[in-house]
Amino acid sequence: MDFSSGPQNLNPTIYERTEERTIQASDYDNDVTDEIDRREIFDLIRTINDPEHPLTLEELNVVDLDGITIDNQANTVQVQFRPTIPHCSMATLIGLSIRAKLLYTLPTRYKVGVNIIEGAHIQEDQINKQLNDKERVTAALENNHLRAVVNRCIVAQNS
Repeated sequence: MDFSSGPQNLNPTIYERTEERTIQASDYDNDVTDEIDRREIFDLIRTINDPEHPLTLEELNVVDLDGITIDNQANTVQVQFRPTIPHCSMATLIGLSIRAKLLYTLPTRYKVGVNIIEGAHIQEDQINKQLNDKERVTAALENNHLRAVVNRCIVAQNS
């Protein structure tokens, strides 16, 4: 991954942000058991920063609610994302950031899958294979430089 070259998509389309979730009193009640839903997963990943632009993945329409599937009985979460351009060199880093954010925040019982939406990238098969290879993801997150880049992406900016 070449982090030194300039942005590939110099003028990305900026999309409207989804309305914030209304917090209910039961959200603070530890005696209420509720399952994690698609909206909660979306809220976790929507604020991930794009590595090339001072925008979030939601603002660039890289992630949306429709690309999230969760099965609480099987303990699986699947996220499909859409790079802004079909030859985006940051697609692997974006996917790794999504995966890292979910691995860091979800209970450990969940198996997380991250994929590029079919037809959205010229190297989607290779990138999807990398993003869902547990050993490759672990090795990537053990690399100090790459982990620092991922951490900059997943730390929410004050808006």
